[in-house]
Amino acid sequence: MYPVNPKKSLGQHFLADKNIAAKITRALTLNGYSDVIEVGPGTGILTAFLLDNSSISLRLVEIDPDSVSYLKNRFPGSDEIIEEEDFLKYPLSRKYTDPVAIIGNFPYNISSQIFFKVLENRHLVKEVVCMVQKEVAARIVAPPGSKTYGILSVLLQAYYRTELLFTVPPGVFMPPPKVTSAVLRLTRRIQKDETGNELHGSGLAKFAVPDCNEALFFRVVKMAFNQRRKMLRNSLAPLLKNLPEIKMLSQRPEQLPAGEFFELTKWIETNQAPGKIRED
Repeated sequence: MYPVNPKKSLGQHFLADKNIAAKITRALTLNGYSDVIEVGPGTGILTAFLLDNSSISLRLVEIDPDSVSYLKNRFPGSDEIIEEEDFLKYPLSRKYTDPVAIIGNFPYNISSQIFFKVLENRHLVKEVVCMVQKEVAARIVAPPGSKTYGILSVLLQAYYRTELLFTVPPGVFMPPPKVTSAVLRLTRRIQKDETGNELHGSGLAKFAVPDCNEALFFRVVKMAFNQRRKMLRNSLAPLLKNLPEIKMLSQRPEQLPAGEFFELTKWIETNQAPGKIRED
């Protein structure tokens, strides 16, 4: 008997192991932030541990009305921190001005969309601790040269330090999924000076900002991997007016670390054909 009826349409598989839940919540570093958003709390197995931590200012974002009702009954007085809303439409930049962390057992069917929302709000989201399908986690932490290294790998690794912390078997969920899960931690990279020391400042001022056109950077990465078997000089040809013999352009996208995509973007920005710097 489930406390909340799992809905296949929402990709709900409720974690039932308290030891794993505790381990997931302990993965939050609480370094430089106190605001935490739990995405899709479901039956509240993570929520219970998060509420026990007095240093956390918690907000729950849950799309399922049945789960919302259950959470309000399970945690009396929690009405003010529960928002019945789709996280993909959640207005983070209107709700927060200081750094925030995101935690949750992400529904498998929208996990990639959640990561892109994190990237859109990278100026706010300092840390993410989440459980996703193991294959998705492996793709995010994949190194250059790997077959699974792709758009999400580059974009997330460019702005976050990515760690696969541990795997979780199907049997600890209600109902059990058909796949193994894994827990990730993403930690926002911080601005550093020429000697590698962190710059002084507070809050958002510490977040690293690449020295390139960021909209163009996203476009370059997506264009490159949309034709991942081609050399970069071919997949990025629509952006370029000159094609010099530089090493980066003679490689395929999976060969370039995130930092080299920044360098490539700066080069393209300087050498682009007029009017080409725009998003599709």
